[in-house]
Amino acid sequence: MLDAICVLTTEAAVEQASSPLRLNPNVMAGVTYSVFKFQQLPEAEIERLRQHLYCPACYGKAYFRKASKDGRAACFGSRYHKLDCIEFNPSAQKSREEQDALEVQQQLLDADALVIDFSLNPSNKRPSSSTLKVNAPQEQEVGSKSKTANETEPLESVQEPKAGYQVATDKPEIAITATRTPSQGLEKLLHSLLRGSDLATSDLWVYTDDERKYRWRAKNLFVNFADADPTDYKPHMYWGTISHSDPTLSWLNPADSKDIGIPIEAVKTKLFKRFNIEDKRDLEGAGLILFGKCFWNKDKTRKIIQLWDNDLRRIFISTLDD
Repeated sequence: MLDAICVLTTEAAVEQASSPLRLNPNVMAGVTYSVFKFQQLPEAEIERLRQHLYCPACYGKAYFRKASKDGRAACFGSRYHKLDCIEFNPSAQKSREEQDALEVQQQLLDADALVIDFSLNPSNKRPSSSTLKVNAPQEQEVGSKSKTANETEPLESVQEPKAGYQVATDKPEIAITATRTPSQGLEKLLHSLLRGSDLATSDLWVYTDDERKYRWRAKNLFVNFADADPTDYKPHMYWGTISHSDPTLSWLNPADSKDIGIPIEAVKTKLFKRFNIEDKRDLEGAGLILFGKCFWNKDKTRKIIQLWDNDLRRIFISTLDD
């Protein structure tokens, strides 16, 4: 977490950066805020600026968390600090995430393929002190079997993948030992991506179904929110960090890209219960991974990433420890 300050960037500085998640300090021209001054800005100004924040020490993408109702102070933070960043404070959460990253990295080296286990439940659920009441008229039970294309109405936002993966016909060959084709849940996959493993650039085959029928190269499957392409009609595992939600907790806005929205209205009650999310602050700075499809909104002014079939097994939120 950052102690007190973050940097408001300009678009020119971002465009010349080597990565959407890291600012180029040589062209950085922005305003440095203390957390005390930032939280006193008008609400509309905070919402306008919060997706332009970077760490002032290592220039990694940052976020802002508002003060909580139970007395926790407002703060800046980042999931993209460099290891030697002076603003980076080691924590138990950091240790867990680094261990997950090491485990996945070793699997990349040792395995012939990897199977995503969407059935694993979250292991980092925080104690809940109250229940968040939200309206969600149409939801799917967690762990329930997804409907087939014939059982549900087709959605413009989610279609059957037509390319970008291979249908494995060599089943005798892929029926290899578990040690050579291990399974991994979304939690550790997300932590490994946030902590800089080689997963997003690996050529390893990754299966997205229990029957091991659909497989993808990891480098084609895992896409950071900053690289989401609405003209790419294939589904992907999109990942990154949440900046904030809208006032009604119906949309998630990634920190990695300010022109992306993730609709959760149809699933938010069960989603928040699954990850013990009680207010907007719990989402700020949280890691996020989901299997879904990216497309333009009607006016082509904003990218939408839709969770595949609204299946809660295909999304994971890694909330921050306080």
